[in-house]
Amino acid sequence: MRKILLMLLLLPHACLAIRNTPGGLWRQPVIVCKQGHIAGKVLQEEVFRRTGLRWQVSGYMPLKGDVIVMDASAGTDEGYQLKLSTQNGRRILRISGSPKRGVLYGVGRLLRMMDWAKGSVKLPDAIDERAVPEKAVRGHQIGYRNLANSYDGWTAAQYDQYIREQLLFGANSIEAIPFMPQSPHFTISSREMTRKMSESCQRYDADFWVWTPASFDLKDITKRNNFLLQFDTLFRESPRLDAVFFPGGDPGDNPPELVIPLLEELAAPLQKHHPKAGIWLSLQGYTPDECTYVYKYIRERSPKWLAGLVVGPGSPSPEDTRAALPARYKLRHYPDITHTVRCDFPVYWWDPAFAFTLGREPVNPQPYYYTAAYRAIAPYIDGFIGYSDGAHDDLNKMIWNLLGWNAATDPGEMVRQYTGFFFGAAVKDAAADGILALEKNWEGSIVENGSITTTLSHWQKLEAAAPALKDNWRWQMLLLRAYYDAYTRLRQIREAELERAACKVLLAGPQAMDEAERILRQADSCVQPAWRSKIVALCDALFRSVSLQTSVAKYKASGNERGAVLDFLDRPLNDRWWIEDEFKRIRQLPADAQRLAIDTLAHWEQPGIGSFYDDVGHVGKSPHVVRGEDLRTDPLMRRSDNPGFDWWEGGMSRKRLSWMTSMRWPTAMRYERLDTTAQYTVRITGYGESLLRANGQRLTPSVYGKGTGEIKEFPVPQALSKTGTLLLTWDPIDEEHLNWRQHSRVAEVWLIKQ
Repeated sequence: MRKILLMLLLLPHACLAIRNTPGGLWRQPVIVCKQGHIAGKVLQEEVFRRTGLRWQVSGYMPLKGDVIVMDASAGTDEGYQLKLSTQNGRRILRISGSPKRGVLYGVGRLLRMMDWAKGSVKLPDAIDERAVPEKAVRGHQIGYRNLANSYDGWTAAQYDQYIREQLLFGANSIEAIPFMPQSPHFTISSREMTRKMSESCQRYDADFWVWTPASFDLKDITKRNNFLLQFDTLFRESPRLDAVFFPGGDPGDNPPELVIPLLEELAAPLQKHHPKAGIWLSLQGYTPDECTYVYKYIRERSPKWLAGLVVGPGSPSPEDTRAALPARYKLRHYPDITHTVRCDFPVYWWDPAFAFTLGREPVNPQPYYYTAAYRAIAPYIDGFIGYSDGAHDDLNKMIWNLLGWNAATDPGEMVRQYTGFFFGAAVKDAAADGILALEKNWEGSIVENGSITTTLSHWQKLEAAAPALKDNWRWQMLLLRAYYDAYTRLRQIREAELERAACKVLLAGPQAMDEAERILRQADSCVQPAWRSKIVALCDALFRSVSLQTSVAKYKASGNERGAVLDFLDRPLNDRWWIEDEFKRIRQLPADAQRLAIDTLAHWEQPGIGSFYDDVGHVGKSPHVVRGEDLRTDPLMRRSDNPGFDWWEGGMSRKRLSWMTSMRWPTAMRYERLDTTAQYTVRITGYGESLLRANGQRLTPSVYGKGTGEIKEFPVPQALSKTGTLLLTWDPIDEEHLNWRQHSRVAEVWLIKQ
């Protein structure tokens, strides 16, 4: 009898007419799989985690009752099939897949289509789905390192669960960062955690990668030898290792003439311990000549140790790299899905109020943006392993995983799979709407985007309706963003009003400085204490649940840019600090100079009737800036003029905010309905050079300050404005030899009617 049951398990079952119990409830099906198969264990544990139901796992087909049958089919494509049938009155859901992870991917899809609640699982009445991934490499870097904003506080068990969840959303690769110095949050050593992650990948049959930069000079033989010794330990202690990724730069500054011999030497011990593993190289930070050197080496030598190249921040484009790379080598993308500014995929025209408070690593679900970016890159790559520095980009990881299977998947559907999987049927649709609304919060001017408050109201209702989710860290992150966005908007509105009021009283002259300071200090009283308290509480809850370090002082975040949003919760959103410092300077001036300086302050953004002011990088204060293409036609922002946000003095600089919110140069600035009889002057602040043209004619400056915030002035010949229209443009300047911080840029532009 035992042999007969085993044969029934391994034979395909006929697909008969579907007859389900009302509502598609699945109470206690038996999971039938080969003994010890990880997919059966995962399904059992994940159902129990969500519902409290403990489904039995058996190596044999029971004689009656609903069953979920798992078996491996022929093939190497990682694909799976889910098929529901009825046979003799019982439901049989078959999950078949390739021996390489296919059945586990089928389990992931099943979990993502479940409608679950405590004590209940519902499945569709008809299931017949096949899927094969479009990309060969799909995964993320989740490095246990001192610079991460949360990973360094995780236990091995948390890593194991997170790796499992990545695979249940379709990933096949996990990248670790070994050789890391101690973090105050480490639960075990870097060396031990690397081994634990490798063990988890072995358990789930995930490819295990390591990211191993050399941030020292490879000419230093002692450091080079010590570097290689670390790899020997890594290779011996890792039960699974599939790939070593060496970034040419970021960090590191070694030319390929030194890097390639190192990798050739590294290949021998790698092949000894892990014969199927390969080495990958990125060209990050390489000059065109250095890239040519690498391409030539690959074409002429056809190195067997090289599995492929990686394109990431600071690399040549995916299309250029693919064109130069021989077809036998794969091309992997290293997308930065973790940062909002100073990155490959910056937020499009982000309001400075967000840039100066949320910073570079906030909770950042952006399903539509990243879907567009992925689709633009996908034709040129064999896959991706995303760059992540913490849990804050969790949804983005899952979006990329799913897109790696099918680039045409609708972003809204992917978000619903996410909310259904992690939050349950009761709030799946409403939570998905809330996530999509959070992405909309970052569109346009924060002041004009009234839906930000509506988004918070939506999440507050969800919070009240689903109290059981209060300890779910993903839920906590989304609530944090909803409260933080709305609180920041209220602060921006109020502090802008206070600055306008202060400037108005300054019209009375220097004697009004004390009153102006009193007005500005009103921002010290909290605009919405309940929301602020909620933000503080959520930050504390997230540190306890997932070690999210939202403060340098309180939670020992590794730096202000590493997700420390709590430290910027009260950062002024107007120019209060700069004005106060200007008052100190002005009080030391002679009386006449005081009056002139105060008049300049009072009229800074209000230059008078017939004159115009633009904070050119501010989405809400740049009405005359002609923008380039938007994300619909330029999702990679190669032809777009996206503002940059400088990070001075740890994000707490007292300079004018407009000087930290700047553009290289706008595409153009257009003024219409000008006084055709008037004389105009263009005034500019920024940094460095500014080669300005008006209606195509190069203008000669009368004042030309190059320092940050210093004034440039360009008189406009009256003949140029006699049509009533003026178009300002800038000639490009080749400054590629300079660090990006030294590049010329434009911050503010006035058109002054004389």
